[in-house]
Amino acid sequence: MEKIYSSQEGLDEPMARSSQHGGLKTMPFIIANEAFEKVATYGLTANMILYLTGAFNMEVVMGAQALFLWTATSYFLPIVGALVSDSYLGKFRVIVLASLSSLTGMVLLWLTAMVPSASPREAEKATPAQLALLFSSFAFMAIGAGGIRPCSIAFGADQFHKPENPGNEGVLQTFFNWYYASVGVSIMVAVTLIVYIQDHKGWKFGFGIVVLLMLLSTVLFVLGNPYYVKVKPNKSLFIGFAQVLVASWKNKDLVFPPVNSIHACSYVYHHHTGSKLVAPTNNLRFLNKACIIRNPGEENLKPDGSARKPWSLCTVDQVEDLKSLMRVIPIWSTGIMVSVVVGQNSFFVLQAKNMNKHITSSFQFPAGSFMVFTILTYTIWLVVCDKIIILLVSKVTKQKGSLTDKQRMGIGILLVCAAMIVSAVVESIRRKRAIEHGLLKIAHAAVDMSAFWLVPQHCLVGVAEAFNFIAQIKFYYTQFPKSMASIAVALFSVGMAVGNLIGSFIVKVVDKASKGSGNQSWLSSNLNQGHYDYYYWVLAVLSFVNFLYFLVCNWAYGSDNNEEGIRVLGDQGEEVKEKNIHV
Repeated sequence: MEKIYSSQEGLDEPMARSSQHGGLKTMPFIIANEAFEKVATYGLTANMILYLTGAFNMEVVMGAQALFLWTATSYFLPIVGALVSDSYLGKFRVIVLASLSSLTGMVLLWLTAMVPSASPREAEKATPAQLALLFSSFAFMAIGAGGIRPCSIAFGADQFHKPENPGNEGVLQTFFNWYYASVGVSIMVAVTLIVYIQDHKGWKFGFGIVVLLMLLSTVLFVLGNPYYVKVKPNKSLFIGFAQVLVASWKNKDLVFPPVNSIHACSYVYHHHTGSKLVAPTNNLRFLNKACIIRNPGEENLKPDGSARKPWSLCTVDQVEDLKSLMRVIPIWSTGIMVSVVVGQNSFFVLQAKNMNKHITSSFQFPAGSFMVFTILTYTIWLVVCDKIIILLVSKVTKQKGSLTDKQRMGIGILLVCAAMIVSAVVESIRRKRAIEHGLLKIAHAAVDMSAFWLVPQHCLVGVAEAFNFIAQIKFYYTQFPKSMASIAVALFSVGMAVGNLIGSFIVKVVDKASKGSGNQSWLSSNLNQGHYDYYYWVLAVLSFVNFLYFLVCNWAYGSDNNEEGIRVLGDQGEEVKEKNIHV
């Protein structure tokens, strides 16, 4: 019989948890689910551009746009998944349904390779029915990602939430270590072994392996059902944000009350019983009307202190939570261009395909596996090089500590600019050699130039991710109240989604603009006739402009701490002004 706890009662009360549920025995089921799902998912995405341009005879531009939109949807839907999980179904049900959705999508994709009529013949365009089957598979997999990504690690953490146990922190850290280690190993296996199988055994066998792995992922997770702790869904922060916006609009005609003391504020502004935060800040002041008690003499509150009409009256905490989110939006927007550059792997794969990939006379490194250099660089930098940077910074500045989160974000933006410059130079050399060898009109001939010239751009992208992405998430965590910790990852996910949408838009604009006056598109399916180097230069310029924009946003944001004092009640009831409540 399944055990369900409310988020407040079941996890916070020591006696509410049965010793038969949760703990280390659930780890194999959860980690196996995540590991197999990652191998299956990344095993498809790494090589997908070759499947679209080969088996489905798509132009490069159409294939790239399809992948950008698929990736964008996969990053956006976790917001929906988190909302459904937190407010309605709970994490366990969402993960099961999402796993089944991903499995369905992978089976449909496998059918496009297995059934002859499900994909076009050579040199023919795909029919609407064939494209519908293909894009349906993408849609099911995106829905699956939307449920698994926001819930998997949080569901795992629920199994080890035992505040009454002094040793619980170490157990939880062990779970996180194993979780992220499994993710890293899974992605490495996906972009090497699975891609190799697809290249040498064909799409039928390669996609079949992926389906089998996803089936194992789903079955193993469900088998752990009797042992899981399941937290009952509760109110979502996203609903709270919506309530603040609606309430502030409803109360837009209210006049701000004159309050001269913190004690007067406690009667004018609605706050949780026992909360020390009883007055809102003055930044984004229009939102403060959401927490003004319209008629203090009337019964606006329930006996437990909550509002009778939560869409008309919110708490000070709700208002300040939304303000902290809105305040970081400009800084967040600077990460979008980084996501655009990180999403260029499809073009890197096409470059590798048209180059010499031989390691030995009998072994070729798969074009889709060059992504492994991005992952390796990212991992090595986080484990080793980052510590060296800390030591160097401390030695130069004569102070303990390292670079700030915003400095790391800025460095990451410059690194993606450098990655695009290197990509443009390498592609220019590759194209020049192709023309010199008479390959201008031969679309898929390999140029006598080692594909390992692509490694530097992959490494630069990996270091850029290590600097910018990690700093982004950490920055959000430090700037948000503890109650909004989950929003940090969600906000990053939305940034990746927007980045891929903009990436698709840039591809479309560059293709259309470069075709003017009957010219060959820069993004031609024949790389030798196109000018992918020009496309990379466009991204380099946009990345540099984004860096200048980042400097402006960084200046406007000011200190990482909230400089405006927060008026709160001290332990003895006295008024206290705190500069930062986000710790």
